Amino acid sequence: MLKGKTIVLGVTGGIAAYKAVYLISALKKQNANVHVIMTEHAAEFITPLTFETRSGNRCIVDMFEKHFEYDVKHISLAKAADLMIIAPATANFIAKAANGIADDMLTTVFLAAKCPKLVAPAMNTAMYENPATQANLERLADYGIKIIEPDSGLLACGDEGKGKMPEHDVLLEHILDTIAFKKDMNGLKVLVTAGPTQEAIDPVRYITNHSSGKMGYALARVCRMRGAEVILVSGRTSLDAPFGVKRVDVVSSQDMHDAVLEYAPSVDMIFKAAAVADYTPLEVADHKIKKQDGDMSILLKRTSDILADVAKIRRPDQVICGFAMETENLIENSRSKLKRKSLDMICANSLRTEGAGFQVDTNVVTLITADDMIELGILSKAETAYRIVDKALELRSGKLVKA
Repeated sequence: MLKGKTIVLGVTGGIAAYKAVYLISALKKQNANVHVIMTEHAAEFITPLTFETRSGNRCIVDMFEKHFEYDVKHISLAKAADLMIIAPATANFIAKAANGIADDMLTTVFLAAKCPKLVAPAMNTAMYENPATQANLERLADYGIKIIEPDSGLLACGDEGKGKMPEHDVLLEHILDTIAFKKDMNGLKVLVTAGPTQEAIDPVRYITNHSSGKMGYALARVCRMRGAEVILVSGRTSLDAPFGVKRVDVVSSQDMHDAVLEYAPSVDMIFKAAAVADYTPLEVADHKIKKQDGDMSILLKRTSDILADVAKIRRPDQVICGFAMETENLIENSRSKLKRKSLDMICANSLRTEGAGFQVDTNVVTLITADDMIELGILSKAETAYRIVDKALELRSGKLVKA
């Protein structure tokens, strides 16, 4: 997601400096070009060579290096950076940055850079809560600099409280959220459904399916990174909610129906990626059903049709995208569902296609609209989500033009 992006990572003198090594590894996996600038005190905690080995670029510590390059480093790095993140950021650095002090390479580049800037404070709780530190953080926020809230827990000094730098995966999400994609969904509100439903048989057993929720979660994440406000209505999964997304947890198909109908009127796009049960037990036993000799049958009834009910209250400018998982007659069945459910688009895939289906990180999707059919081929679910959103935005633009 960060291919072609240059990230300048500033590391200041705190025990959390070691976490920056893991952040570099995560950024390199995203194909980012990472440059590290350390303060002299940071070099007391971890060596520049460690960062050079991980980043593949020379780590800068001194303002006046012996082996200098022709370009003026604090200007060239400031110009090259697509994003600058200070992690960890000490109270001392925060105070300097808030007051425009540039007395070393890191503060100099920070002052010169015009790219988006993130600051991840890490310090003793008392230092973090000190009114001077809080005032400095507020000033940085007023300058348009994003402050990453520290975690609470046991600190290196032995105290317990707020002041821990978040783990590298959290920092990475902040970076991706800031620069991974153009914010072409700013101002839009999106509803995504994901995961399986569980239909209770008794207090112990339920009927469900193999959905992992990965496709819906990928859609929610992509929409959020492109600037949308995202509501994710999710069945029970092992996945963490994507960064910045509002997750609404549900269990049964009726729970999901009620949640979708609550939020649907206020959104601009709906991506119905959940695997919702078509049938639910007619009666739910209030006690565990005991095993007995012979066969057992369970009477089932149809569940509420979420898409049909959404279609009854939809606005003309809304884009509604459904999903179809088939084992035969993929295109025919999906076209029928597109028309029957009054959808703008349907994402069709076959359980029999290698690389598609439940529990995997790839998908093979065909996008079907009233006028078009696009075969995406095998892609990661993240890339598949991006392409689905592209088509949904195209459909929305067409609706706005007609309006």
